Amino acid sequence: GVSEATARRDVALLSRQGLIERAHGGAVPRRARRSSGFPEPPILERTTLMVEEKRRIGALAGRYVDDGDTIIVNGGTTTEHLIPHLLERQGLTVITNALNIATLLRAYPSITVILLGGVLHHSSFSLVGLLGEDALANLRADKLFAGIPAIHTGYGLSNDDMAEAQMDRAIMAAAREVTILADHSKFGRVAIVRVAPIKQVHRVITDDKTPADQLAALREQGILVEVA
Repeated sequence: GVSEATARRDVALLSRQGLIERAHGGAVPRRARRSSGFPEPPILERTTLMVEEKRRIGALAGRYVDDGDTIIVNGGTTTEHLIPHLLERQGLTVITNALNIATLLRAYPSITVILLGGVLHHSSFSLVGLLGEDALANLRADKLFAGIPAIHTGYGLSNDDMAEAQMDRAIMAAAREVTILADHSKFGRVAIVRVAPIKQVHRVITDDKTPADQLAALREQGILVEVA
């Protein structure tokens, strides 16, 4: 109910205030990363956040690991909580690019651990770069259990760090089945670098605080959703 001139002035004002990003033919809300705490804090700070939710997610994820599997577990504080639930598995191989995951697995001599090489990303304890990506090109896993900083049901999976995003792409390409482990705070967020469209995900495991509309949008796209 307003004139075109008024609409243009309002769009210009909102753009100057940093609330929207102008695009051809209109505007879109400014990316969530501007107001949702991006970039992510270092891993040592994140270990104290959403601990109970992450424990439940990790326990539920453990049910999808079978004897004889070769799995990939990437870095993060949510994937850490999967590790205690691997102890009873027989003939398991775990591929990881994360020092924190490898350190936890040192207590399980029955599990074969393949640690990918690369350049240490100090804030996340992850190894990134060509060394790890080249190794992944020659590896194949049954399943991937991955944490991700940002999940948007339209935009997909994203990360604010380019090197980590590239490594995550290589990790996803090496697995037949992709399961994302993410607490409710990761949903509806968009970071700078898109890792993959949402259609590359087979399953999402999250907690009961994730908004119902987010879960419904995932299911509508054929993604299996589990709530811990």
